[in-house]
Amino acid sequence: MILHLALVALFWFDLSTSAQATANTARSYHLPLVRREVRRSYSEKRDDRTASIGTGDFMDVTYNVLVKIGGVETALVLDTGSADLWVVSNQCASCTSTVPLYQQSSFQPTGQQIQLLYGDSHTGTHASGPIGTDDVSLAGLMAHQQYLAAITDTNTTVLETGSAGILGLGFPVISLLWRQLLQAQLSNNPPTKRDRPAFPSFDFILGPSNPHSKRQIPPLFSSAEVIDSFATYGPLFSRLVGENGLASPMFTTTLQRDTLTIGGNVGLLSIGGLPAGIQSGSLTWVPLRAYSVQEGGLPPDPRAPNEVFPLVWEIAVDDVFFDGIKLPRSSLSPSTITLSALVDTGNSLIRGPQDVIAEIYDHLGGENFECAKPHTLTFQIGGQMFPVDSRDFVRQSYADTVEWCSANLAITDPPGEGFLYSWSLGDPFIKSALVAFHYGNLTRPSEDPPRIGLLSTVSGNSGDLLKDAVDAADVNSGNFPATSDAAPSGTYVATATGVGGVPQASSFPLNVTVSPESSSSGSMSRSSISTTILALCALLTVGLSSAWIVVF
Repeated sequence: MILHLALVALFWFDLSTSAQATANTARSYHLPLVRREVRRSYSEKRDDRTASIGTGDFMDVTYNVLVKIGGVETALVLDTGSADLWVVSNQCASCTSTVPLYQQSSFQPTGQQIQLLYGDSHTGTHASGPIGTDDVSLAGLMAHQQYLAAITDTNTTVLETGSAGILGLGFPVISLLWRQLLQAQLSNNPPTKRDRPAFPSFDFILGPSNPHSKRQIPPLFSSAEVIDSFATYGPLFSRLVGENGLASPMFTTTLQRDTLTIGGNVGLLSIGGLPAGIQSGSLTWVPLRAYSVQEGGLPPDPRAPNEVFPLVWEIAVDDVFFDGIKLPRSSLSPSTITLSALVDTGNSLIRGPQDVIAEIYDHLGGENFECAKPHTLTFQIGGQMFPVDSRDFVRQSYADTVEWCSANLAITDPPGEGFLYSWSLGDPFIKSALVAFHYGNLTRPSEDPPRIGLLSTVSGNSGDLLKDAVDAADVNSGNFPATSDAAPSGTYVATATGVGGVPQASSFPLNVTVSPESSSSGSMSRSSISTTILALCALLTVGLSSAWIVVF
């Protein structure tokens, strides 16, 4: 997705959940992402390498989790579409927040500054601050001297969604912190805005070319330093994987539904394995796209010249169907590029090619359509069908009426130079499945290939459940229910399982409301929630998308 956006890093925001971390196997950690009014104290048990921790949410638009940085525990957005860790610091004079900000008392600065820009060229949205290290822990898993950005100046909306920053779960090679720190190490000169090439590019790790050499790829400055730097400068999760501190080099997500019909899958982040009761053989496993050097990928270590690395959590898509009809391939993409999709927890929508999205709207009869008429968008992946639950495909178009809905869809730029995927499968898709993200061997991917496992959790009667939700909203306020709560929200214990044996979240009675006076603590009245969701979805559709381009 190469959008012409002015950014050094781009983030997506969703509004989401609260949670608990519980481990059910040795070196496996589970953080349910749920939102309840129940309050419980934070607790952690380390003697047998298990942990429990509460997390927060913001109305199915941002899914976040509590992370402890130095002496401060705060909520960060879970984002598989990026790879950097940044948190707003208490040194940010213009920032106001209902969540704890990072205290820099234990921060060890490197002397470098980083500027993270996102949005389009008109918005100029930014987050900037010093790079440094601190101890970081998640669900009791500790990474000492983890590199992060302590944001001291920003006009982002992340604080308004109950989070204080971003926890990127992507691969080291797309981390801007990794890039900047490694470039400073290799050249002894940190990059400036003017020498940052369009992303993805690894020119900074290539040595000078020999005009008399027949090699098409210049030699690496230092192959050992480049690969070894994953363990030093890499993102939090890649460092945990590299230290062999996990039972398996992976994490798994299921996301709770907190709008329209509250419940669905329990919001759960499992680190180091699958949730209890889920077997690997029940998932459809598909390899990630690997990028050759000619496609903009990481140059291989000369000691392992045949290695090809992934860039992002991108998988092949066989075909796309809408209401049982196979959609045509986009004419905007070169036929030589395999159809693929990014799986992105930081994206609150499903993004696709302009002409294919237009085809879907033609089937719908326009951008607004009857809420009570279910529709199904299905992605065929690894030979299996993965539908988006009818309830997750739609959102309410207007406050105080559920007659008309719009689709949780947005347009993205076609693949070309840079990333090669045509679709970005955000939270509407992820809420409809259990998704396992397997890093594999980060330095030798051929030995343990990176892959994604999918298990559909959509029931056969999801269309009827949508109709029931419309009927219930009609006789109540005229709005679909929604809930939000700031971290820490408390713990959740699943009492049932759904499709595929995935643990299910409990639901709120439709008539439960929270007074507007309590909104300062993260809860809202139903009418204000409906208005907020509509406004945020409009903002996300217009202003945020996934791309990399550099500001000069």
